[in-house]
Amino acid sequence: MTKRAYKERFYPTPEQAELLAQSFGCVRFVWNNTLAYRTEAYQQRGESISHSAAEKRLVALKVEYPWLKDVSSVILQQALRDQKAAFDNYFNVQIKARYPRFKRKDGRQSIRLTRAAFRYRDSE
Repeated sequence: MTKRAYKERFYPTPEQAELLAQSFGCVRFVWNNTLAYRTEAYQQRGESISHSAAEKRLVALKVEYPWLKDVSSVILQQALRDQKAAFDNYFNVQIKARYPRFKRKDGRQSIRLTRAAFRYRDSE
């Protein structure tokens, strides 16, 4: 299977810009909350949180924070997959990556969508 990435530039409408900002914020919240949970679990109890446990915890986060339901669940799951990859790189001695960092609001914002997450249509 060939992986492809597309880099596009677009100029969102005010409604689209608001949805993008909300999506970036939700992804950042899930990343930071999960990273803090994993770090605290390891430091206090010596417990390693698996990726599947983190994904199950996402359901609880959506109940606790209902505004997470306003954005696509795909981007939240992708954030957890990205975090898993960051931890895999950290524990790989050949890569020598740093411990995953918390995301900041003023940093580079990004989200990842899968093919099933959206539909492309011509401008109307």
